[in-house]
Amino acid sequence: MSDVLPDRLSADPESPFFDADLLERGVGVRFKGAEKTNVEEYCVSEGWIRVAAGNSKDRRGRPMTLKLKGPVEVWLKDAEAS
Repeated sequence: MSDVLPDRLSADPESPFFDADLLERGVGVRFKGAEKTNVEEYCVSEGWIRVAAGNSKDRRGRPMTLKLKGPVEVWLKDAEAS
């Protein structure tokens, strides 16, 4: 498997940008210089992340998210351990 991450990745299994293999390997996200662990989705080229908005749920029971804009960096966590 290559170590190239997609431009956009989502943790929601219903999303077209979901990739279980990559998420299983572990993806690190740095947003505005700070490492984030609660990212639901990211897009590097457009410069945004989606994070859960507390414990709020939408009508389908999924977490409500906020879209934050800024510089995004991503890396594979298993690659940094090697």
